[in-house]
Amino acid sequence: MTEQKKPEPLKGVKGMNDTFAPASGHWEWLEAQMRELLRLYGYRNVRTPIVEPTALFVRGIGEVTDIVEKEMYTFTDKLNGDELALRPEITAGLVRAVIEHNALYDGPLRMWSIGPVFRHERPQKGRYRQFHQLDVEAMGFAGPDVDAELILLSRALWQRLGLKVGEDIHLELNSLGEPAERAAHRAALIAYLEQHQELLDEDARRRLHTNPLRVLDTKNPAMQALVEAAPKLLDFLGPESLAHLNAVRAALDTAGLAYAINPRLVRGLDYYNRTVFEWVTPHLGSQATVCGGGRYDGLIAQLGGKGAPAVGFGLGMERLLLLLEALNLLPGEDAPDAYAVLPDAAALPQVLPVLEALRAAGLAVQMHAGGGSMKSQFKRANGSGARYALVFGGDELARGEVAIKPLRDEGAAQFSRALGQAAQWASELRTA
Repeated sequence: MTEQKKPEPLKGVKGMNDTFAPASGHWEWLEAQMRELLRLYGYRNVRTPIVEPTALFVRGIGEVTDIVEKEMYTFTDKLNGDELALRPEITAGLVRAVIEHNALYDGPLRMWSIGPVFRHERPQKGRYRQFHQLDVEAMGFAGPDVDAELILLSRALWQRLGLKVGEDIHLELNSLGEPAERAAHRAALIAYLEQHQELLDEDARRRLHTNPLRVLDTKNPAMQALVEAAPKLLDFLGPESLAHLNAVRAALDTAGLAYAINPRLVRGLDYYNRTVFEWVTPHLGSQATVCGGGRYDGLIAQLGGKGAPAVGFGLGMERLLLLLEALNLLPGEDAPDAYAVLPDAAALPQVLPVLEALRAAGLAVQMHAGGGSMKSQFKRANGSGARYALVFGGDELARGEVAIKPLRDEGAAQFSRALGQAAQWASELRTA
């Protein structure tokens, strides 16, 4: 009989990562910090699909952007022929949902969402093909006060995580003005770039007449002097746009938040107007931008809804975790409070109700399974990180007790507690 060849194991998609403990615990901790802070600011969770019509992102993000041109995962639904895309960012989907459900009918909204997004980029540290974003949006608010609120909310998050604002992470600010102001700047920028076409790289020449503002965001060292001397959008802003920017600046000044005005800050999406901002760090090399956003007052109407102002930001979760790791700000591994040692599996009928009572009282208890000697079980108990070993030996069970051995305090003596009073002594172990 011919021996069957063992199938090759399948591997995950390149640039899309699996996460196990302890790293998964870091994700849970970070998400919990974010959820609590957003609750304090009055923002509510919204969940939208990861698959949307391709047209949503072409219309929303802009046809002449790297995301739409090069990075978006698109496919044709084989059942009905619909053109679909894995979302490359969250904002456009939230706007679509708000329009579809008429969610602004009862007034402005403060919302947030966390989830995976997808871009077909060259995978590298801090840049993946599936990554995760925290997206925070305020829709229906026109004033600079909410722009400032969102920026201060992001500062509060950095402080909550232990980052030193102004040292570990810095704020950059700009204004993109209104469409007419951008049009005047665009014409001046094109004229300037046309005079220096010999200095433009292939990407800049391709964008010269379709999206010249993105030329200012080039990372090509050979073009930096050219870009520095280019016409600045700030010089084309009218009184209203300047007043809006100055009001945001005044609020940040009052709050004691330092920032740098960066006239080259344009963001990578076409829908922004007026306020744009980024938080950047010196600790991650080329992946310096951790968070970015701004105002997008025209997007809701652009996607078919009744026009309404909006502002928000997106934050890369993986990149933030890398920054926290680099600065040694991540929490230790989440260990159980206690580890249950069972010399004899026949004791399970007596032991399981005790463990359930301890867990119901808020104590995290990991039970040994699979048998083994006392020595091997204590080794597992130590390796679990638990502070106590609960020893359900034959003698202890005969007395209706469990022996409790401290694992992290060498001088502490072992003691016993009654099986039937687990709810009472659970708090003793949890707070000791």
